[in-house]
Amino acid sequence: MFVRQKRNRSGSVSVQVIDKTNGYRVVKTMGSARRPEEIERLVELGNRFIVRQSRQYSLFPTEQRDNAVILDFVETLGNASIRTIGPELIFGRLFDEIGFNAIPEKLFRDIVVTRLVYPTSKLKTVDYLYRYRGKTVHPDQVYRFLDRLNERYAPQAQQIAYEHSRKVLGQISVVFYDMTSLYFEAEDEDDLRRIGFSKDGKFQNPQIMLGLLVGQGGYPISYDIFEGNTFEGKTLIPVLERIARQYDVGRPVVVADAAMLSHRNLAALSRQGYPFIIAARIRNETQAVQEAILARCGGLQNGQCVELEHEHGRLIVAYSDQRARKDVYNRERGLRRLRKRIGSGRLSKEHLNNRGYNRFLKLTGEATVELDEAKVAQAARWDGLKGYLTNTQLSPDVVIETYGELWQIERAFRISKTDLRIRPMYHYRRRRIEAHVLVAFVAYTIYKELERRLAEAGLTMSPKRAAELTQTMYEMTFRLPNDPQDHRKLLQMDPEQQALYDLIH
Repeated sequence: MFVRQKRNRSGSVSVQVIDKTNGYRVVKTMGSARRPEEIERLVELGNRFIVRQSRQYSLFPTEQRDNAVILDFVETLGNASIRTIGPELIFGRLFDEIGFNAIPEKLFRDIVVTRLVYPTSKLKTVDYLYRYRGKTVHPDQVYRFLDRLNERYAPQAQQIAYEHSRKVLGQISVVFYDMTSLYFEAEDEDDLRRIGFSKDGKFQNPQIMLGLLVGQGGYPISYDIFEGNTFEGKTLIPVLERIARQYDVGRPVVVADAAMLSHRNLAALSRQGYPFIIAARIRNETQAVQEAILARCGGLQNGQCVELEHEHGRLIVAYSDQRARKDVYNRERGLRRLRKRIGSGRLSKEHLNNRGYNRFLKLTGEATVELDEAKVAQAARWDGLKGYLTNTQLSPDVVIETYGELWQIERAFRISKTDLRIRPMYHYRRRRIEAHVLVAFVAYTIYKELERRLAEAGLTMSPKRAAELTQTMYEMTFRLPNDPQDHRKLLQMDPEQQALYDLIH
């Protein structure tokens, strides 16, 4: 074979590869050009084509031979030869090391890993698996899997998460409990999805309530799902009873916010032997207790506290300058609005109630509404005070410090709602709703483990940033000349990606 240049009637030059083995035959036309440099490029392409066709690399100079071999190899590659491998290298590895690979369904792994990297709807998850992972999954497969996931594997998955958290923490001596609402992009209610008080501000959307129990540092222990109109205070005891039956957790200190405060809850906790630390609503205590608090706390300085006896244990009241400034700021802002409304004449006796800052209003003279300055002054006496109710023997400083870690569970909810996008939900069948929450819980467990390893290694990288980096970590699949075996090669990573890979591997 050889390369021939043929001038056309139009004045352009056609470059062809000719074979004279059996007659005279045009094997391939490389193209036509007018400019000399373009013609030279077509001739070079023709020579490379001949090299690839003949495989007679040794007949050519070394540089040309090497180029021909490389070009021949590159032309065998396609889009399917390169795929995103980062999510599997990082999150898939953690999925296995924590122990979730004990669940035999491969689709579970794919959905959880995708939730960490590309949290979206199940239909878009299918598209992601095909485009970036080379896996063909039909949407019906996903939905059928979700239908059986929670019933078959929820206890096992929660057990794995609990054992992992206990391993990380050494022992679970303190647990933190809180609830949040998860809304649906739908209007219809059912036995589970109900309209209730929404912490997301979606009061017209049906919702469910999610109760989450975590250990110190926010490491997950368990969760429960409740109807959307469930009162928070009724959920704590059932969750603890189930955890006590399911795990050998003993009687850790239970920490919760004031929403869990009820005489029934506190009595049940004490009766069942649970030590607790719960935020106290000191403004809702009896008149005698309120007077005792104000009398004892009048001269407190920043960081100081007092203890009072309480029917459910000890009531610790602490003072903070920062909290006092915040209380003053919030009250003054509310009073400015009230004064403006009073001045406009828009307030009447119907507004006299205990809702928010309306409690500072009073009726005078001929049905005139004005501020009750005595009530304002009385409210100012509570500035900077916060109460903690406990039946433990822990020192006040330890009680306050332990309660202060409750923010970890608030952060867990924030991660679940933002990074993992647990809501809004589009499912309407109960078993799929439960499966969706289970996937998010497992994903959160992996998220926390990655966060822990990043912190221990001193890498200033968030799990969210790590998830972004995994999306551009690629693997190439190829075959060498005269070798039928597939070979796989990780493409070179940037320094940040390499540091993440080395950490996990």
